[in-house]
Amino acid sequence: MKFNWNDSWFFTKDAALVSEKHVALNVSEWESVTLPHTWNALDGQDGGNDYYRGTCYYAKRLAKADCGNAEEVYIEFEGANSSADVYVNGKLAVHHDGGYSTFRANITDLLEEENEIVVAVDNAPNDRVYPQMADFTFYGGIYRDVNIICVPKAHFDLDYYGGPGIKVTPVVKGADANVEVVSYFTGLTGNETVKYVIRDGENVIAEAVVSAAEGKADFVIENAHLWNGRKDPFLYTLEAVLSDGERELDSRSMKFGCRYFEIDPERGFILNGEEYPLRGVSRHQDRKGIGNALLPEHHKEDVELIYEVGATTIRLAHYQHNQYFYDLCDEKGFVLWAEIPYISQHMPNGRENTISQMKELIAQNYNHPSIFVWGLSNEITMKGADDPDLLENHRILNDLCHEWDKTRLTTMAIVSMCPIESEYVSIPDTVSWNHYFGWYGGDTSMNGPWFDAFHKMYPNLPVGVSEYGCEALNWHNSNPEQGDYTEEYQAYYHEELIKQLFTRKYLWATHVWNMFDFGADARAEGGEDGQNHKGLMTFDRAYKKDAFYAYKAWLSDEPFVHICGKRYVDRVEDVTKVTVYSNQPEVELFANGVSLGKQTSDIHFFYFDVPNVGATELVAKAGACEDTAGIVKVAEFNNAYRMVETGDVLNWFDITAPEGYYSINDKAGDVLQTLRGKMLFMELMTKALSGQKGMVDASTFSQNADMMSFLGGFTVKRLLSMMGTMGAKPLTRDQMLEFNAKLNKIKKK
Repeated sequence: MKFNWNDSWFFTKDAALVSEKHVALNVSEWESVTLPHTWNALDGQDGGNDYYRGTCYYAKRLAKADCGNAEEVYIEFEGANSSADVYVNGKLAVHHDGGYSTFRANITDLLEEENEIVVAVDNAPNDRVYPQMADFTFYGGIYRDVNIICVPKAHFDLDYYGGPGIKVTPVVKGADANVEVVSYFTGLTGNETVKYVIRDGENVIAEAVVSAAEGKADFVIENAHLWNGRKDPFLYTLEAVLSDGERELDSRSMKFGCRYFEIDPERGFILNGEEYPLRGVSRHQDRKGIGNALLPEHHKEDVELIYEVGATTIRLAHYQHNQYFYDLCDEKGFVLWAEIPYISQHMPNGRENTISQMKELIAQNYNHPSIFVWGLSNEITMKGADDPDLLENHRILNDLCHEWDKTRLTTMAIVSMCPIESEYVSIPDTVSWNHYFGWYGGDTSMNGPWFDAFHKMYPNLPVGVSEYGCEALNWHNSNPEQGDYTEEYQAYYHEELIKQLFTRKYLWATHVWNMFDFGADARAEGGEDGQNHKGLMTFDRAYKKDAFYAYKAWLSDEPFVHICGKRYVDRVEDVTKVTVYSNQPEVELFANGVSLGKQTSDIHFFYFDVPNVGATELVAKAGACEDTAGIVKVAEFNNAYRMVETGDVLNWFDITAPEGYYSINDKAGDVLQTLRGKMLFMELMTKALSGQKGMVDASTFSQNADMMSFLGGFTVKRLLSMMGTMGAKPLTRDQMLEFNAKLNKIKKK
């Protein structure tokens, strides 16, 4: 018996209310909450990098009678971030490190007739539990379901890394599939058996009864119906029942899929013998005003939106996601990249945590047919790729993945400035890179050629794109520029990247960063602090940015047409450019009922010059599809479309820039070419990162040429505004002006 235990919890941040972790609950002093719950739903999204990180407490009463006559009782947490201590009547039942995976505690021997359960959850900084440094908010709380599991003495193993106690391994051979099923039990007396039944819908196609002590059975599914991605995500059902000859003791029911694949360095991803391009998105699990405490309907909506855009793959960043989300991806046919939060900053004291989190990821998700690769790490070489401890950590994880799962491959997301000749690059089976040419330095045209050069250097190593993107809010301009945060520049950026990446077949997977805007409390960019705005959709899922439809035009088979710039109504130019996206071969645009002509395009992007006089109603037609928008001629640019910075505003007219001298408007790379400029940066970084655990440090600016090259593409102003995302304290307006005054004294080369 398993029942949900989300209701009627009490919560406090006040440790004084907890004595020896055993409390006589005074309801008036505790906040009543229903799980899922996070204490950072608001302060983790409002900017300032000051959200509460520490220990908070949850408490609830459990009556032993609620568990019936169960011989053993477990409490199960599907996610508590990031470390948790569970106490039953003041006694420690379990300690768990890792905020994104399921863990359980056998509380049988601690139970009395009436019991107090206290959970101390801690998301405070430390040097041993990942993640500690990353560009997203580490929401604290019990943010997924809690369950009580009541079982007899003999039952499926609940103590092994939070897994289900059963493994299903289909191997396709010709038209058939050999299916190995192995169950793991505890508390057996030696007389128990397990009955396996495989169903195709309602039809039983295979069954067997074996000794529970052995637990293993092999089946052959003739003419197997393959799980074939979005085309046909067919699932079989496995039922497993543990019995002692007189009664049913425990059971499992789960879906599984039969498929085979390879990742070829020239042909890309191949599913069931056919090339199957992986073009998709990455996903963070949080929402505006909710944080990571999502309900099933939120997960379902996310899957449906990603399905609508036409994605074939999802990178589940940067941690283990909710089991329900994996189930939905199995059913929809997405090809998944699943990873642990070994991210940004290697911690020598964190090795055991990377190992335990990887074991939990694999043990809990082994049976999902949607998962094809295990991700070892993300951007872990921020401070260099030659650390022997870092390299050994990756080799251990890579070997672990292959030992625990012989059916899948390994990968990792490599930060842009990592040297491509590094030993680190060659550790996993495949690699992907996080590149932002055209947003963080460089320009959009650099992306495709960079991958061509890497592919030439490593012709036998499959390479993909794990992150690329740029930020957009509700700012607009007819002449968008890199770094202006307009919806128009984001659309242009993705048009260019689509054309470069989707036409290179050798790229085994491409993942847009990100499907949705997400919480990053350290960020102060774009005029709305506390968020990363690279999403194709807004944080609240209420608005699809134009770039969403650029991908839908390339990836979706659902006929549609979309006029871009619907939020950009007031326009000053006499003739304005209007972009239309469609997956149909021909589009016709009408302005106030007058046709502006028909266009055909093999890249799904259509560009029209529209006379801008008075109020104009635009209608785009493509086959049976139609979309409308409106523009209005105005005499002066509408300042509501121009980014307004919050907090300490530093406007362009505040920045002095004497002729022939540097200012914070110049590229950081140019300033760093001078000795005085380099010294100023080192002094600034030393002060800013003093006592902080940053992604970069002062030595970065003098020792790491690749980091220098990457950061050098930023203007100094933009680099300074991003200090918070590097782990430093954000600079104030006065501090930036002070730094500008020092640069004003350095002559340009």
